[in-house]
Amino acid sequence: MSKSAAEVNQLKHAPAVERVMPEVLQRWSPRSFSDREVSTLDLRTIFEAVRWAASSFNEQPWRFLVGRRGDPTYKKIFESLGEFNQAWAGSAPVLILDATRTRFSRNESPNPVALYDLGAAAATLCYEATHIGLFTHQMAGYDRDVARKLFEIPEEFLLGAVIALGHQGEPSELTQEYMREQEISPRQRKPLSEFVLSSWGTPADLK
Repeated sequence: MSKSAAEVNQLKHAPAVERVMPEVLQRWSPRSFSDREVSTLDLRTIFEAVRWAASSFNEQPWRFLVGRRGDPTYKKIFESLGEFNQAWAGSAPVLILDATRTRFSRNESPNPVALYDLGAAAATLCYEATHIGLFTHQMAGYDRDVARKLFEIPEEFLLGAVIALGHQGEPSELTQEYMREQEISPRQRKPLSEFVLSSWGTPADLK
């Protein structure tokens, strides 16, 4: 039985957890995006949130290459995607490639948490997008060498992920059955006891 975009969105919401902010429970990663464009105001709002993400020594080492459908940046990001992701990501009106500088600007010493800080910024992006009614899907499946060459990204920058951004589309628009099945499947998460520990292998007591 097929489900509408609205039905799938409700299905994907995590069960209500007291005191957890709604954006965390409502964020999920669709592969089907509508033709509706993302406004410049919405993009600016999202990146204003990113601007205030935490980073070591306030380095803010992240960079975000933002492509909007039809522009050269979008085409380059799309070209770098693997075949699997190209099969669906072209429906998203915005594609974003993120990277992070691996040395501190103040003294050029190695920044061991550069990728960690990029992850914090990317998470902020996703939650702000959810807050304003947009959807994101982060992708590891792209050719980093191709992306680096196309954008002439300096070697001191480590490439992170590609993020598709837009309004949710109808699951039926996905051309591959495997993707349609994933789109309408409930989300699953590990219990806290598997990753919140008091010592290695021992769950922390959170009761």
